[in-house]
Amino acid sequence: MYHSGTQKAPVPTVKQLSDIISTVEFNHTGELLATGDKGGRVVIFQREPESKTEPFSQGEYNVYSTFQSHEPEFDYLKSLEIEEKINKIRWLPQQNAAHFLLSTNDKTIKLWKVSERDKRPEGYNLKDEEGRIKDISTVTSLQVPVLKPMDLMVEVTPRRVFANAHTYHINSISVNSDYETYMSADDLRINLWHLDITDRSFNIVDIKPANMEDLTEVITAAEFHPHHCNLFVYSSSKGTLRLCDMREAALCDKHSKLFEEPEDPSARSFFSEIISSVSDVKFSHSGRYLLTRDYLTAKVWDLNMESKPLETYQVHDYLRSKLCSLYENDCIFDKFECAWNGSDSVIMTGAYNNFFRMFDRNTKRDVTLEASRESSKPRAVLKPRRVCAAGGKRRKDDISVDSLDFTKKILHTAWHPNENIIAIAATNNLYIFQDKLNSEMH
Repeated sequence: MYHSGTQKAPVPTVKQLSDIISTVEFNHTGELLATGDKGGRVVIFQREPESKTEPFSQGEYNVYSTFQSHEPEFDYLKSLEIEEKINKIRWLPQQNAAHFLLSTNDKTIKLWKVSERDKRPEGYNLKDEEGRIKDISTVTSLQVPVLKPMDLMVEVTPRRVFANAHTYHINSISVNSDYETYMSADDLRINLWHLDITDRSFNIVDIKPANMEDLTEVITAAEFHPHHCNLFVYSSSKGTLRLCDMREAALCDKHSKLFEEPEDPSARSFFSEIISSVSDVKFSHSGRYLLTRDYLTAKVWDLNMESKPLETYQVHDYLRSKLCSLYENDCIFDKFECAWNGSDSVIMTGAYNNFFRMFDRNTKRDVTLEASRESSKPRAVLKPRRVCAAGGKRRKDDISVDSLDFTKKILHTAWHPNENIIAIAATNNLYIFQDKLNSEMH
C-alpha cells in the first residue's frame, strides 16, 4: 500500500492538495502501475517477485520511480493558468527492455521513456576516472573500456512533447491498437497523433458549433477499440455514445452508431441532464461491449444493440433523494471512472465514503467494499458494507446515507489485466488489493 500524503489537518494544505491522485493505470502486463497527481508528478510502482520466505509479500507493489511530468504554465494570450495536474496516463505495449508511457495535463501530452541502468563504462582512453579530458600527450597505451556493475538506476527521460493542439481541456488519451497512433480528446474536439510526429495532428472529430450559444453538449471521454484500429468511441454530456469508423471519412463528424437510452418522461427532473452525463467509457477486453459510468449508474452496452444498454447497475441509488444538496456542494459534477476485470465478467467503479462497487455480470451479485488502511493490511479481509436509505431499517454495521463523507470519494480505479488485483485511488492514498475479491463476489 502506498500513501502519497495524510489528512490530519481539518483544512487541506497546498501539499495535501497536490498529493491528490488524479489517475491510475496498470501497464499491459500488470507488472507496473502508474499514478498521476494534482502536483504534476507520476509515481510508478513495480510488482515484486514472489518471495518464498515471506508469503505475504508476494506480488507487493513498491515504488519503482517518481518523476515530475508537468509543471504549472501560464497562457499569456488568454491570461489563463494551466494546471500541472495529470489528467490521464496511458502505457504503450512494451517493445524492448524500456517502457513508454503517455501523460497529459489540460493542454500538453508527453511521451516518457522508463529504462534501467545497472552497468557503467570504465577505462576510457581520453577521460580520467572523474570524467575530465586527459592531455593526449600523456596517453601512452590504449585500453578497451569495460562495463562494470553498479547499483540499479531507473532513468525516466522525455522523448516527445505534443503541444498546442487543444483549445479546451484534454480529458482523454487513448493508444491505438496499431501502436503507432493515439488520440487525445478535449471538450469539443478529438485529435489523432502519430507517436513520432509532434508538430502536427489530425482533427477527427469537431463538434464545436459556429455559434457557441448553440452549444448543447461536450465530449466527456474517448477510447480506441482494443483490436480494430479504425474504430473509436466517444461519450457526451448528454449521455450518448458515438461509435466512429475512420475508414468512412477523414472527419468523423457523422458517427457509425449512436448508443442512447430513451428518457423516461415521468422520471425527468431538474437534475436529469446532469446525472445522465457520461463520465467514463471503456471497451471490454474482447471489444464486444462498452462500459459507461454516469453519476448514479454503470451500464454495459452491446456494440450490436444501440437502442438501450444490455445491463444497468445502480451504483448508489440511495443518493437520488440527496441530489439537491449534492448539487449545492458540487459533488453532482464528480467524474467517476469505471473498469473491467481481465475476463470482462466483473465491473468496478467508485462511490463516496471511500466505498467502491463491484458487479458480477454472470451471477448478478454486487458488493460494496471500503478502501481503508485496516482493509489493506496483508491478513485483512475486505468486508462488504451496506448503506441504508434515510428512514430505512438499519442492520448492525449499516451506514446511514446521512452519515456518508462526500469528501472521501473514489473517482479513479484500475484492474490488473489478468489477475484479481485492483488499485483504488482514495483522494491522496493509493490502495492495492490482491486476492481478496473472489470470496466477496462468489
